[in-house]
Amino acid sequence: MAASLASLSYSTKTGAQPLFNRYGSHRLRPSCLLPLPPSIGKHITKCSPRQRSTKKPSALETSDGAVNVKVDDDEEEETCELVNRTEVSIDSVEAHLLTAVKNNNGTGLLLLSDVFGFQDSSTSDFAYRVACNGYNVLVPDLFRGDPWSKNRPESEYEEWRRGHDLNRIQKDIRTLTEWMVDEFAAAGISKKLGVIGFCFGGGRVVDILAADKNGYFSTGISFYGTRIDSVVAGYVNVPVLFIAGDRDPLCQVEGLKEIEEKIGEVSKVVVFEGRGHGFVHRPETPEDDRDAEEAFSLMRNWLHLHLLREN
Repeated sequence: MAASLASLSYSTKTGAQPLFNRYGSHRLRPSCLLPLPPSIGKHITKCSPRQRSTKKPSALETSDGAVNVKVDDDEEEETCELVNRTEVSIDSVEAHLLTAVKNNNGTGLLLLSDVFGFQDSSTSDFAYRVACNGYNVLVPDLFRGDPWSKNRPESEYEEWRRGHDLNRIQKDIRTLTEWMVDEFAAAGISKKLGVIGFCFGGGRVVDILAADKNGYFSTGISFYGTRIDSVVAGYVNVPVLFIAGDRDPLCQVEGLKEIEEKIGEVSKVVVFEGRGHGFVHRPETPEDDRDAEEAFSLMRNWLHLHLLREN
């Protein structure tokens, strides 16, 4: 295993709110990955539940026809109880671990951010919502403290991106993956994982699954992934869901369909008409918000089918 457990450390950042847990040992206590008793509520923050869209979802265009997303009218999303958030440092890679408290299903997800990093509010909010659905979600700092900033001139973007070697990022993700598998095994729960990514992170989903020689991941979901390496797509052996908008210049539908063909029948491309880049975790219009709800439901159903039911 690439990560040395003895080297793992846990700390709270200066100025962090007291919702973070602090453990002196190198291994997370099982209670971090399993439902926690009310007595430690002071370390827990409530995740605000969001109502499902009451609009009956329209059929979404896919490469093999239409797919229906089942959303019950006037039904609230799965009860969002409490979410426990812990800061972890794994071989010098910072990350946030969010775990469901009362409805924990014992399954882990790796959530890969866009270029704005793991502390960006849009990524954090999405991670909370996923955890509210029962998952243990690890959100790593892919950029080692140097995410892209909206305040930087666009002319510097390519130079910034070149400064973050994809091999280093993939190595970090492999270390985090092995850590999650080890921790879950120690807690006596599922060893199978899922991986979700947005934009930059969505592009890395295919890389990670293609390099997953140990079969740690059971499925992946890529939201409008950028610069996906279609060459390695043929090495992916698990179901992958690709979600994108047909007006996204950074994630062309034609390229996704080519990747889908290389992966085979276990993958699916879902295209939302009229949507641009980032509409799921950064909705800007009422139409974006409506389709973001449908995409979340589709993601949740996909995870239930390929991660919970099949493991």
